[in-house]
Amino acid sequence: MIYNKPIWAAGLMSGTSIDGVDVACVYTDGYEIFKLGDSAYLAYSAAQQELLRSGLGKWPSKPGLGPIADLLIETHCLALERVSNVDLVGFHGQTLAHEPSEGRTHQIGDGAKLFRCCGKPVIWDFRSADVAAGGQGAPLVPIYHRAMVRFAKIFKPVVILNLGGVGNLTWVDPTKPPEDGLLAFDTGPANAPLNDYLMHRIGQSYDKDGLIAAAGRIDASIVKKFLNNPYFSKCPPKSLDRDEFMQLQALVSNLNISDAAATLTAIIVASVDRALKLLPSFPTQVWITGGGRKNLELMRQLKKVVSADIVDIDQMGFDGDMVEAQAFAYLAVRSMRGLPITFPKTTGVATPMSGGVLSKG
Repeated sequence: MIYNKPIWAAGLMSGTSIDGVDVACVYTDGYEIFKLGDSAYLAYSAAQQELLRSGLGKWPSKPGLGPIADLLIETHCLALERVSNVDLVGFHGQTLAHEPSEGRTHQIGDGAKLFRCCGKPVIWDFRSADVAAGGQGAPLVPIYHRAMVRFAKIFKPVVILNLGGVGNLTWVDPTKPPEDGLLAFDTGPANAPLNDYLMHRIGQSYDKDGLIAAAGRIDASIVKKFLNNPYFSKCPPKSLDRDEFMQLQALVSNLNISDAAATLTAIIVASVDRALKLLPSFPTQVWITGGGRKNLELMRQLKKVVSADIVDIDQMGFDGDMVEAQAFAYLAVRSMRGLPITFPKTTGVATPMSGGVLSKG
């Protein structure tokens, strides 16, 4: 492998929505994106989702994690078989618990076992070094977001908003170096509480097209009460665990299903609106990525509340389902080259840091 020239890397992502494994390839030198390559998605079965959910909140010493670890390797190997031209693999694993304030984070998944399965060098455990150094360990994608904006040949501040299980955004000024031109943090809950609520109430894993929420009425008092949470007034960078806002289920428990879905959707939007007020400059464009961009009611509410131009990232020439997988391909190359992947204004770490563990023969 040539380490100072572009290579093809594959990134693997199993996110907080726990719906499946994304795999995507990027041709990069760790600085710029030159090409976007193959991508694929491998859905988890209902039983596999149940197994993964059983591990949420568990730390490495807890029992019952062995089958989850085995499932991660099995599914990620299968996902890698669906793409070609891979020189290096970036493996995020599955986040089960995240407490940076306590100096710990847990992404289950053994990169050495994945290497033995796929036969390609694997970079994994991207977050631990940052957390050990006092950083939040999240979000990790901002440096890739910067490369995306440059790849799109845009040279003015842009916000990229990922609406996955948890919402997170990156403010990018591509004309400045990463230390000055990036600010990133988690905005608040996104799909996870809504999905969990619907699964519990009606056995439906998500609100397809936002139709359930669209039929309901927002309880503004619940939204206002939720925004009193101290997290929303805390200065960035800052990050969240998937289950940080478990109280949301109780807050909407007395509403009918449509009203609860509408209110949970409005909470996502209100969290984003509050987050945009913390930025160095207000963007003219907000690119939406992640599964939330497919929720038509969520997008409608965003466009109504946020004054910036709300753009589905697919309209910019990217696949919004694959951005995080692409990011871990890009981060793997940066890690291989010893380049920083986290920065003071993205995770709160004191100085720019590299990260990741290499497993190879």
